[in-house]
Amino acid sequence: MTPFQEIRRRLTPGLECLNDMIAAELRSGNTLMDKVIDGYLARRGKQLRPMLVMLTAELFGHEGANVMEAAASVEILHNASLIHDDVVDDSDRRHGQATINAVWTNHIAVLVGDFFVSTSLQLALRTGDMRVIGVIGSLGRLLSIGEMDQIYNAREHTLTEEAYFEVISHKTASLFEACVEMGCYCSGVDDDRLDRLRRFARLLGLCFQIKDDIFDYYDASGLGKPTGNDLREGKITLPLIHALTGSGHPKAEEMLSVSRHEPITEQDITTLLDFAKEAGGIAYARETLLRLHDEAVGILGTFPESSARNDLRTLIDYVIDRDI
Repeated sequence: MTPFQEIRRRLTPGLECLNDMIAAELRSGNTLMDKVIDGYLARRGKQLRPMLVMLTAELFGHEGANVMEAAASVEILHNASLIHDDVVDDSDRRHGQATINAVWTNHIAVLVGDFFVSTSLQLALRTGDMRVIGVIGSLGRLLSIGEMDQIYNAREHTLTEEAYFEVISHKTASLFEACVEMGCYCSGVDDDRLDRLRRFARLLGLCFQIKDDIFDYYDASGLGKPTGNDLREGKITLPLIHALTGSGHPKAEEMLSVSRHEPITEQDITTLLDFAKEAGGIAYARETLLRLHDEAVGILGTFPESSARNDLRTLIDYVIDRDI
């Protein structure tokens, strides 16, 4: 059993409680809605985000119903964003499974996603903590802004690391930050410890997304994500951004022109993926991962030794080392 699997095993009672709560809260009484949601909930992910809420609360010695409600709220909003993203990207697969929009149409997927958003807000309200409600409201805005930023950058061919990090800060890292905020507020923590954990969570989220983006440059067998899928959707991520703008490679100008083809062809995608590897883009992204990882570990070191602190360290190690 890996260290990450050991954490999941230890948190199993809490995760089972969480999943029961999510299933109960998402019962609508509408036959079609419930059928679509039941099919969706049958496919559980790794649930890193609710685990992060739980471990943050544990870090401060707190456990309670409001932690579960906060964790369920952020997990449901996360899934709402995935459902809506699949509609925006016209994706028919996620992690090897058919998306809601592929099976039931975009119309139904948007309505289900909206239902998830409303349910997330209801759960946040049940904590009775306005700060938790504020986290969910702010998170929904950031996720939408991140998606719009990504669309704008693709249309305008914006190729800078600054723009890339702004997008993934909004679309991915904001979720991880929200999780530690939830865990802190439920534990009565609202001081410099929250600020430190926010920085840790942001770095964790950035690492998660960079690692996910690296996957797109390799054979996606078992990942449920075709190689080059980001490029098909007009998304240029860190490995290729560096290869095109920061590597000094003699073919960079030529490849920059290829990246702006509309529509982009399968041959273009293959050419750009190969170029990113040849020009050191993958190596650069991995170096960036390790730098962010080390910074995050340093922040954790400012907290007293505990099993929860060790588990948080295991989470970021897992994000760096995972193969899916």
